[in-house]
Amino acid sequence: MTDLSIVSVETTILDVPLVRPHKFATTSMTAQPLLLVAVRTEGGVTGYGEGVVPGGPWWGGESVETMQAIVEKYLAPVLLGRGVDEITGIMSDIERVVANARFAKAAVDVALHDAWARSLGVPVHTLLGGAFRRGVDVTWALGAAPAEEIIEEALGLVESKRHFSFKLKMGALDPAVDTARVVRIAQALQGKAGVRIDVNARWDRLTALKYVPRLVEGGVELIEQPTPGEQLEVLAELNRLVPVPVMADESVQTPHDALEVARRGAADVIALKTTKCGGLAKSREVVAIAKAAGIACHGATSIEGPIGTAASIHFACAEPGINFGTELFGPLLFSEELLQEPIRYADGQVSLPEGPGLGVELNMDAVKTWTRN
Repeated sequence: MTDLSIVSVETTILDVPLVRPHKFATTSMTAQPLLLVAVRTEGGVTGYGEGVVPGGPWWGGESVETMQAIVEKYLAPVLLGRGVDEITGIMSDIERVVANARFAKAAVDVALHDAWARSLGVPVHTLLGGAFRRGVDVTWALGAAPAEEIIEEALGLVESKRHFSFKLKMGALDPAVDTARVVRIAQALQGKAGVRIDVNARWDRLTALKYVPRLVEGGVELIEQPTPGEQLEVLAELNRLVPVPVMADESVQTPHDALEVARRGAADVIALKTTKCGGLAKSREVVAIAKAAGIACHGATSIEGPIGTAASIHFACAEPGINFGTELFGPLLFSEELLQEPIRYADGQVSLPEGPGLGVELNMDAVKTWTRN
């Protein structure tokens, strides 16, 4: 076996343009910043992880800039000289050095998994118990264009069999206008594709009580995080009110959060982002609690690039608890390809990458092109 000792931890910030602006409840972006974390071993193996947040620090308080500072100054010293197979010990020691900062920790966790798996000549999913499926369903996030354009885009994607379910962001417009727009789209796609919404925790209780039932009556099949993440009693009230699943995202970032959601009956589904949970190891704890409580898990996205997306695909393909599909579409939103061979999307699914580690190889010329100066 090659020497697993870590000799360097390096970070690079990229700014990768998107195919169209991607809107959230409070912001939008035309390029996605990514933090690449490279962990190199004495044996000559390099593993990559990715620090990425959805649209900047508005969501979880981290950005690529804060993640880079945390990784370089505080996390890297914990790694140097340790073996990449010491993931449990390393991540435990990191917890004593840095509180929270789960997106930054996720980048390190994934890089360790990638490097260890490559050193063994096996895929990352082998370290997670092995893949029991070779692909997972993928929901596509529709843009903020006028309703007719969105309907045309969705129908085209259904026709090409790339996607069969769609998510719409809400929370940025007047709730009445926003609801009418979404209902128009849901009704146009009824019988052809599923429509879900995500309010990114931007509605208050009264707004949600007024408009969530209207969305459900209009054909929306899932309601994601309509109200602030900490207000679990409000989420539970809405979950009891409507007959479709309510999904918790901002409300669940730790295993304890998942336990609280389960105790209160606050959601039917948890949006499981390997990024917001702090990596693959912590994500397994969240899923275990959800499974024990009979709560489904959805493989959610922080608009990761190909490294973060590949990690989440390996996790979803090795974890039966990810049983409510995924939205691991990140690379499809990028206008530039960062891999030598792209991740494959077809027939409503994304395929598990083959090969050692994450099963993907970066195109270093593309990485150089989009590296921030």
